[in-house]
Amino acid sequence: MTEIFLNLLKFFPPEIAHKLTILLLKIKINKNKKIFDDPVLCQRLLGLDFSNPLGLAAGFDKNAEVVIPMLNLGLGFVEVGTITPQPQKGNNKPRVFRLKEDLAIINHLGFNNTGCLKALDKLKVLNSDPSFQGVVGINIGKNKNSKDSIEDYLFCLEKIGGYGNYITVNISSPNTPGLRDLQLRGRIENLVKSIQKKQKNFEYLLDKPIFIKISPDLDDEQLRDIALMSLANNVDGLIISNSTTKRSQSLLSHNKNEIGGLSGKPLFIESTLALKKMYALTNGQIPLIGVGGISSGSECYEKIKSGANLVQLYTALVYQGPKIISKIKFELVDLIKTDGYKNIKDVVGKSV
Repeated sequence: MTEIFLNLLKFFPPEIAHKLTILLLKIKINKNKKIFDDPVLCQRLLGLDFSNPLGLAAGFDKNAEVVIPMLNLGLGFVEVGTITPQPQKGNNKPRVFRLKEDLAIINHLGFNNTGCLKALDKLKVLNSDPSFQGVVGINIGKNKNSKDSIEDYLFCLEKIGGYGNYITVNISSPNTPGLRDLQLRGRIENLVKSIQKKQKNFEYLLDKPIFIKISPDLDDEQLRDIALMSLANNVDGLIISNSTTKRSQSLLSHNKNEIGGLSGKPLFIESTLALKKMYALTNGQIPLIGVGGISSGSECYEKIKSGANLVQLYTALVYQGPKIISKIKFELVDLIKTDGYKNIKDVVGKSV
């Protein structure tokens, strides 16, 4: 019944389909159940235990509403957000476009969410359940009209950072004016140092790994700057990558020129190349999460061989539904064992 309903959602406009999906998942919410993954997929990273490396990228569960239902589908972890200090409606509609022929999506949402305090209420409920199991990341961002970008991140970190297993600092969405400038040399280091200083002031934040999510559109010099900064400042991890503003000539859909960030299959090669470069630049010393265009076990495997310790997906769920999760895991186990590896961690960076 669920699969039939999800197939029907394809006939609704993207944002309405997304809202209906969240509603369906909330209706189906039940207690967190233990997923038994093949031990070859299990790993411990940054003090956290992952039953498998496949996670949900930020953008799907913006307001931390369906963490348990998504984990129950078999994901190894879920990242909620992006969450900003104050609620905001985001950019004008229409702002989400399907590129069906390209298995892609363009979004110009602009961090639409109900704000930090509403998310806090939901995260408190989640954390109050002693039976809850699973890794939850909290993706934080700045408000569009913020006068002090760094203070926005520090506010979110202090208010909700203690309720996740890790925090992601989103400085790479193309849909908030000026946000990507925070990736530039000097500015990113100032942000990282400010976050680390804040972290040291609160005991409940001390053991929380902090990831920085970067753009796939950075040039080699910018990637090198971020790698050196990350190594020099002991950054816990990097997420590579966000959506892209570039448009390949091979795109077929009539929506290909819409404003916003492109995600899905066309992003796979570019994001994987950026991942491979970052793994080499950091000598494999910094945990990386690979995101962008994953829609099969072989593509997931390629991300891991290119340097990803973990991976995330979103757009593939739109086109293939939740069954893709078990399909990817099954294919991934087969590839790992066929190549003679004993555990997923043995595969990381093998093609770099």
